Amino acid sequence: MSSFDPLYKVHDAFKAGQLPQKIYDLVVERFPLVIEGIKRVEQASGLKYPYYYVEPSLVVSTSAAEFAQMGILFARTIPVVGDDNLLRVVVQITAPLVSYGLKGTIHAILAHEFMHYLELVSRIVKMKVISDEVSGTLFEGTYADSGRLLEERAVFKSDQTLIRHITTRFPEGFRDLKLEDKVLKMWMEKGLPTVKVPIDANVIKIPIEAMARLQVDQAVRDKIAEFESTKLRKKKTGYV
Repeated sequence: MSSFDPLYKVHDAFKAGQLPQKIYDLVVERFPLVIEGIKRVEQASGLKYPYYYVEPSLVVSTSAAEFAQMGILFARTIPVVGDDNLLRVVVQITAPLVSYGLKGTIHAILAHEFMHYLELVSRIVKMKVISDEVSGTLFEGTYADSGRLLEERAVFKSDQTLIRHITTRFPEGFRDLKLEDKVLKMWMEKGLPTVKVPIDANVIKIPIEAMARLQVDQAVRDKIAEFESTKLRKKKTGYV
């Protein structure tokens, strides 16, 4: 991880003239908030964060059925099959989030994506994933996957402030109207790089062979089992 620069795509976009100096400097200046959030998640969970990088674009989801509706995807957790045919789970963080998100918001989203990572790894390990939506869509009408996430109070039990950030910002799905408004005005309306993703493209098929090649440390498997048992206890006994 030390040899991998999470900002490499941002650097490339700046060199290619796609990002203005002011925005590039803002992303680089505020990136330590991301590093701080990653360390915070790792310390609270006892696990390493997966590979992550900053996407130098605003990513929005659009629906053909509801053409007036548009959702901002501030971060996504994406399974990727590499050239070596190994399956990896990567967290994509968008530059607008880094540029304009409050510290608590950035940390909450990083923590939320980490829970998506754990949940996805768990289901792949159990060979339950064949075709499913990509985890990490932070703007959906119903946010259907919130019910299957692990219990944040189990994953981050040593960091009550982080838990509060998550539960405050994700009551049923991520909404931060001030941040969304700022991103639309400061990014999209200024013609900065924007990627539109159809909602029905937010589906991925993972080959069984690739799932079998997902390399998961035993420590990660053990931790996931521990977190899941806490969720089960809560369901059975009302444990909080």
